[in-house]
Amino acid sequence: MKNNLIKITLTAFLCCFQLGHSQYKYEREHRILKSQFPAEAIATIEENITDFKRIKFYKETDSIKISYEAKLKKDKLWYSIEFDKDGLLEDIEILIKTADIPNDTYTNMEIYLNNNFIKYRIKRLQQQYPSNSDTIEETFKNAFQNLILPYNNYEIVIVGRKEEGYLDYEILFDADGNFKQIRTSLPTNYDHVLY
Repeated sequence: MKNNLIKITLTAFLCCFQLGHSQYKYEREHRILKSQFPAEAIATIEENITDFKRIKFYKETDSIKISYEAKLKKDKLWYSIEFDKDGLLEDIEILIKTADIPNDTYTNMEIYLNNNFIKYRIKRLQQQYPSNSDTIEETFKNAFQNLILPYNNYEIVIVGRKEEGYLDYEILFDADGNFKQIRTSLPTNYDHVLY
């Protein structure tokens, strides 16, 4: 009886330790209609961007918050503009390649990835312009001029292998390539598929 109690207590402790130690947020993104997107966010886009193509609207939910994202193409670059649930700008991201990142920054990012994953493959790489550094107009201007600024962030989505197995991870680095945040991504939403 005493051995069973010890096993149960130890198992409960390990489970709680894993949950408390986890720094991951689970997110899911799905496409929505323009009418479901916050009106203030649409007005912000229309005031600050012209001549864009292929705009699509998304709603993103995770364990902490709900946000909205508009993805569009302008001047041969893919942009992602993220807003909070009230339609206030959070950040603007540009889809880039590894060659677009300064060498020292990318080296620091690689060191982190090599130290924390047995194996990994980069799926997506984005340069991020957070809105808290400038006014909305300056954030749009800096992002759409593709400027490299000291407060930019880099977001990498990878398939990474750890001891538990393979998972998709979204990792945020600062302008110098220093680690800021990590979260796991859920698999693609297939709720629309009917069997």
